[in-house]
Amino acid sequence: MNPERRKNARFPVNVPVEIHTEGSDIPIRCAISELSLEGCYVETMFPFPIGTSLDLKLHLEEDAVLITATVITSFPQVGNGFQFDQMLPEDREVMRTYLDVLAKKEEEAGKDQ
Repeated sequence: MNPERRKNARFPVNVPVEIHTEGSDIPIRCAISELSLEGCYVETMFPFPIGTSLDLKLHLEEDAVLITATVITSFPQVGNGFQFDQMLPEDREVMRTYLDVLAKKEEEAGKDQ
């Protein structure tokens, strides 16, 4: 079995995302089901091919985070795994804060059990 390759914790979420593709002004709206500081998983019936570069707009609470990402996994009628390639420092900080809150909630839920 392969060792865990992720450097950052990933969290189950339901985060709205707009996917912007080259050559189209109309975003594709989906939801992120797993999120980390380095990538995410998007559930979609029509996944993109591996290697596709896309612009993502994540809606984290009242903040919008813009990210350039590459498709690294593709499962027909299920979804895509994205690796984040480029993010402004201020967007990275918004993402880090959001994930820190999720980590704290997960830790507190674990203590309650």
